[in-house]
Amino acid sequence: MRKVVGVFGVLAAMAGVEHGVGEILQGPVAPDGPVFRSWPGNEAFEVLDGEPALTVIPNLLASGIASVLVAALLGAWAVTGMRRRHGPLLLAGLSLLLLAVGGGFGPPLLGLILAAGASRLGFPARSPGAISHSLAAVYPWAFGAGLLGYLGLVPGTVVLQAVWGPPAEAVVYGLMMLAFGGVILTLAAARARCRIEAWQKVVPLPPRYGTAA
Repeated sequence: MRKVVGVFGVLAAMAGVEHGVGEILQGPVAPDGPVFRSWPGNEAFEVLDGEPALTVIPNLLASGIASVLVAALLGAWAVTGMRRRHGPLLLAGLSLLLLAVGGGFGPPLLGLILAAGASRLGFPARSPGAISHSLAAVYPWAFGAGLLGYLGLVPGTVVLQAVWGPPAEAVVYGLMMLAFGGVILTLAAARARCRIEAWQKVVPLPPRYGTAA
């Protein structure tokens, strides 16, 4: 579970930094409103509608700097903070803060999903059933699908736009579903693996799924 949160947390942080860079490049000007575009008029980001974001800071330069700093903290905490008692709670707080300062909508949403998936991990009260074993078996495939979907969105769609022109909307929406659906399934599968391996410490069973998720 810590590996899943760490990998996707870093990806969310990188996307938040990308939003911040776009805002910094716009300079010390006020946004048109609370919701604005991080990369307005940039052809590479047209397929993503200029990367919409929300900010409570009335200055895009300051908003961009804050987005970069908060995104960096989120990524660092996703990698190092999940062992702590309130690790998921602080990850959720950083995700909401990233949303408020201009880090886009996708990165904070991913951070909140990771925080929810990693919360309330505890010792299993009963033996894992068939559903847990089935979920654990699809863990590597779900992990790969989530990575493919998220990287397909950014930078994948940007590269496609630059090389072959704008991809179809169906492709973009399909990648979004693959990214977030893959992450949610990966978290469920990782939780199942953790449950099985924790139970094996009490009732040893033949190893089935390799190392811990």
